[in-house]
Amino acid sequence: MREYILVQGNGRNIPKEDAIFGISMRAKKMAQEKGYRAVINGTIGALLDDDGNLLVLDSVAKVYGNMKPEEYAAYAPIGGIPQFKMALKQAAFGSFHPEEYGLFSEAVATPGGTGAIRNTIANYSVPGDYVLTTDWHWSPYGTIAGEIGRKIKTFETFSTGAHGEFEFSVTNLMDSAKGLLSTQDTLVVVLNTPAHNPTGYSISEDTWVEIIGAFSQILSSEGYEDKAIILFIDVAYIDFAGDEGKYRDFLKVLGKGSERLLPIVGYSFSKTLTMYGMRCGGSICLAKSEEIAEEFRQAMEFSSRGSWSNSPRLPQEIVAKIYGNEELLDKVVSERKEIRDMLLERGKAFEERGMDIGLPMVPYDGGFFVSIPHENPKEVCRLLEEEGIFLVPLAKGIRVSVASVSQEQCRLIPDTILEKIKDIV
Repeated sequence: MREYILVQGNGRNIPKEDAIFGISMRAKKMAQEKGYRAVINGTIGALLDDDGNLLVLDSVAKVYGNMKPEEYAAYAPIGGIPQFKMALKQAAFGSFHPEEYGLFSEAVATPGGTGAIRNTIANYSVPGDYVLTTDWHWSPYGTIAGEIGRKIKTFETFSTGAHGEFEFSVTNLMDSAKGLLSTQDTLVVVLNTPAHNPTGYSISEDTWVEIIGAFSQILSSEGYEDKAIILFIDVAYIDFAGDEGKYRDFLKVLGKGSERLLPIVGYSFSKTLTMYGMRCGGSICLAKSEEIAEEFRQAMEFSSRGSWSNSPRLPQEIVAKIYGNEELLDKVVSERKEIRDMLLERGKAFEERGMDIGLPMVPYDGGFFVSIPHENPKEVCRLLEEEGIFLVPLAKGIRVSVASVSQEQCRLIPDTILEKIKDIV
């Protein structure tokens, strides 16, 4: 464990710099020295055009440009302005209406999807608890949990199907969940889908039926009658997975489980409206009773007050204006579809080239990232940096941001990755 001068480590190992941003800085430095065309920066978790410029929805930018100070300068309520909370549900759920399934929902604003994750862990676990998530996961999950005295436990996400394909392992998830619930009263499970970060994988609706059923079976088992599972679904990339209606079909499955299984959906406008720096998101519960939903709202607002206090008002007002104007919303959805189609074409180009040359990879369904399994990702990424290709080494492989590189580059990168993998075999 690293020693500190005045800072208290509190069980944490605080790095000198964020790993991903550190790699990105090296990429930018090389681009300054050798020119932009000499570098492929596949680390950035934001949509860029083929020339490396940040893509921002023009329809959203126009709303921002027309905002008056009196509309955004005041503090927002702790839980979010009412119009925003309504828009949050509409954006996250689409045509799914929880009340039609006997569910009670409450929504609370947070600064990005990160705030929703933080408050869920803080309110539905106790210090020392484990939070369960996939072994392929967004590394800040561990940072968020560690900051409030919790720990991350992972399960092996994929098993191998009859034909060698990757399959989401419900068995591994349930074995891990049951094991943790034998030693703690409540378990927070974090699943990032659809268009999972970092692999681009999406859990199918049929698999969701299995997951909800298996969780409910655990909670009805002897010795688990007083336990609870909080299922946090991180849908940050849902609007970059494909058809926005189809990829919300799984929501209707979530309410079919035990009364002690509480789904919470974490949504990010930072991603879906390309407002990354405005930090705008929220969490929504799908409770079996009004009391549980109200408890959720009170606890989430209390935690907000004790951390960041009010979430920024400006992006909430922008969201409220967009979702309060059908014509404007149609423009946003149409414009987003254009860049989503571009993104999906990049991802499929990478996957197709990888399949052509025999590069192993997790199946890409949508979203910002693709991943290549490898036992020595840091060494592969080191060798790639020598060629001007900057990617992110993970615990189980290499992450490539297809959001930040062109389709042409997506067809070139797999060959170089495979070449470097062969160099270290």
